Amino acid sequence: MSKPVVLITGALTGIGRATALAFAREGARIVVSGRRDEVGQALAAELRAADAEAEYHRADVRHEDDVKRLVDSTVARFGRLDVAVNNAGTEGEIGPITGQSVENFRATFETNVLGTLLSLKHEMRVMLEQGSGSIINLSSVAGQVGFPGAAVYVASKHAVEGLTKSAALEGAAAGVRVNSVAPGPIATDMFERFTGGEAEAKAGFLASIPAKRAGAPDEIAQTIVFLASDKAKYLTGQNIAVDGGYIAQ
Repeated sequence: MSKPVVLITGALTGIGRATALAFAREGARIVVSGRRDEVGQALAAELRAADAEAEYHRADVRHEDDVKRLVDSTVARFGRLDVAVNNAGTEGEIGPITGQSVENFRATFETNVLGTLLSLKHEMRVMLEQGSGSIINLSSVAGQVGFPGAAVYVASKHAVEGLTKSAALEGAAAGVRVNSVAPGPIATDMFERFTGGEAEAKAGFLASIPAKRAGAPDEIAQTIVFLASDKAKYLTGQNIAVDGGYIAQ
């Protein structure tokens, strides 16, 4: 399909924003979503300035009514849904297990796990009926390994990878592919928060990466564009680590 319809949650910053711009360069029709209307409208305008058909819709992935409305509005506008990128996520509160709260667990899992589940539910509802589609969930290297001080975030990303595998099995025979991408440290605001904004902590983390650097948001975006394309049409149920070699150690 020359102009696929692409829906991106959590699209207003970082990897989500880079992904929207990457799909715009491919000529896609794009719906971006998030919770900051002014930023979302500005991004949609920027995408249109790049000759992409684009719209912004406010949605909080923790609420099913929002997710259903987002998917249905996308289909109403463009007639179908070819690609969905479930990028909305949070790192939650970083700290040792002994200091974790029920509130942090709920807030992190509601965004990262429930948000992904609800997005899959309504995206697959459309894609299964149309007999095609590609969904890419955003995991993390934390979906495959542990990190001290980040148990809740790590657990939530392990759950995202489990959802990805199960959804892929449910969609495969109908032509719906579901994969996930697991970024390593990427030069975004989330990475700054994850390392506490401390230069020493950031340098120590990057020193543990074989590539010896943080990734760029567009490097993740390009992987997502590939997974969404027909070049990956026999690829489903997989988690692709884009991490400078971190989990190969």
